[in-house]
Amino acid sequence: HTQRSATFLATFSTFLVMLKLGCHLSISKGYAAAAQDAVDIGANTFAFFLRNPRGGALKALSERDMAKCRETLASHAFGPLVAHAPYVFNPCAAKPDLRTYARDAMIEDLERLNSLPGNYYNFHPGSHVSQGSAKGIELTAEFLGEVLPHAGSSRVLIETMAGKGSEIGRTFAEVAE
Repeated sequence: HTQRSATFLATFSTFLVMLKLGCHLSISKGYAAAAQDAVDIGANTFAFFLRNPRGGALKALSERDMAKCRETLASHAFGPLVAHAPYVFNPCAAKPDLRTYARDAMIEDLERLNSLPGNYYNFHPGSHVSQGSAKGIELTAEFLGEVLPHAGSSRVLIETMAGKGSEIGRTFAEVAE
């Protein structure tokens, strides 16, 4: 019984080291402050918005703040962080100006995220709004072709969508397309 308990504890301890737990944190006080907030709550990763979740401009980037953040992440063995795109991005919108905004802002976000290499950037593929799924998927694929060269070492993640019938990414098969 004691041997099994010791084996379980050793296995569980290894699992806990591999497990990455965190939550959404604000970067309003800077990236270093968010990393320290994560340390303070016992997290070893966190998610954040590079800009307001409803859109908007990026704050000026402080290389000193980013360096301090990278130092904290490294010294506490953090896993990859997850930057989330604003909800207003619509890469497959019927209106070209909305697609252009999403493309330009996502490129800006990815270039910003290059200051924290090796992390994730999560986005919703958007809504085709009466164009049909096939057209929405085509526009999203074109969009990805334009933005992915700016990803650096970041991985771009497509988050599935649920709800309205005009959203792209309602199924894994649709995401794969």
